[in-house]
Amino acid sequence: MTITLSVPKTGAAVALQLRPWRRDDLTALLAAHRDPSLRRWLATSLADETAALRWLDAQADGWASSTRFSFAVVADEDGPPIGHVVVKAAAAGVAEVGYWTAAAARGQGVAARALDAASRWALGTQALSRLELLHAKGNQASCRVAEKCGFVLDELLSAAPPAFPDSGHRHVRTPSGG
Repeated sequence: MTITLSVPKTGAAVALQLRPWRRDDLTALLAAHRDPSLRRWLATSLADETAALRWLDAQADGWASSTRFSFAVVADEDGPPIGHVVVKAAAAGVAEVGYWTAAAARGQGVAARALDAASRWALGTQALSRLELLHAKGNQASCRVAEKCGFVLDELLSAAPPAFPDSGHRHVRTPSGG
């Protein structure tokens, strides 16, 4: 199963398309992961082509097993990805969402619009009772995106090195909106 989601143009914001990642996205994926601001917040580091290809294969495997729905966010159907949104099965009725935007796309509402579209899709089609969004406490931009998308702060998380070296926030969104 693969899904493509469309986010319409609104005001000055361009239309977006959320589609599965493809191998021909490799160059854009590597370019995005070279950004130190992005790497600061990600648990996964894609430093070279081999790591990026493994990551792309894992995304395809997730779609095949219906356990990880990983979307490349594009502003033009044939354009390079400018962001990423993922819905990962966590437990019965619960999934975790994550996202990032490429440096050139930040501050344009791409993350919030893409996350909202993926969240609506997941809550409307995947028999989920809740979505969870985790981010480092210091990542204020992610906190703002979560709040814009109807995710409510649910819990403050303690650091859990090495995977999560900083304390964090758990935000939650349910089908009823909170």
